[in-house]
Amino acid sequence: MALGRLLHPVTLAAGRRRASGSLAGSCLADRRLWDRLHAQVRPGSAATFDWFFGYEEAQGLLLPLLQQGRAGQPPPRVLDVGCGTSSLCTGLYTKCPHPVDVLGVDFSPVAVAHMNGLLENCQGQPPLCPAHPASSLRFRQADAQNLGPAAPSGSFQLVLDKGTWDAVARGGLPGANRLLSECLRVLSPRGTLIQFSDEDPDVRLPCLEQGSPSCAVTVQELGPLRGLTYFAYLVQSSH
Repeated sequence: MALGRLLHPVTLAAGRRRASGSLAGSCLADRRLWDRLHAQVRPGSAATFDWFFGYEEAQGLLLPLLQQGRAGQPPPRVLDVGCGTSSLCTGLYTKCPHPVDVLGVDFSPVAVAHMNGLLENCQGQPPLCPAHPASSLRFRQADAQNLGPAAPSGSFQLVLDKGTWDAVARGGLPGANRLLSECLRVLSPRGTLIQFSDEDPDVRLPCLEQGSPSCAVTVQELGPLRGLTYFAYLVQSSH
């Protein structure tokens, strides 16, 4: 099955000097590639780097989900699979007005070490302060296709995937399907998985509907951002 645009070459190159050519032809499921990318010096002094977009562009979609029916409940647990050095986790922690318990996982130890360094205030950056006193943030190395060691079943109200399906699918659809299965396994009853991508709905929706037959699958358009249109695919558990 054709996978459409997956990661657009312009998006992949944003903010990077393309010394070795576009990443579009690389195996984006290879951990060694991401270790090298995360080890590169970032433009300027930015503490985080986002391939598609960051927390600011996603907050309008995320905040309503985080405040629905939460009165008197523990902070909702949020899992960002393939978090890399994105600002999604840090943005939720430092800017979300509602209490959140955020876990970012990535199979790249370089990315995880960088993000833990931000938490430990050893990156030469200002310390990360929670927007709500009850919020928490952690990072852990884990493979998104096997979240067992990091994430028990049914333990997260919100699971985020920003480009991780796209990268894993470059290694083959079986891996992408394992990723989806793991995200659904750790999703709590009536929880929501959001996949952010630039892949067209006519390609992505059939994959999600086939892989999550007991869930409601919808799509929202985001953008254009940086000249590109993105999509938020929402997979909502019905039980």
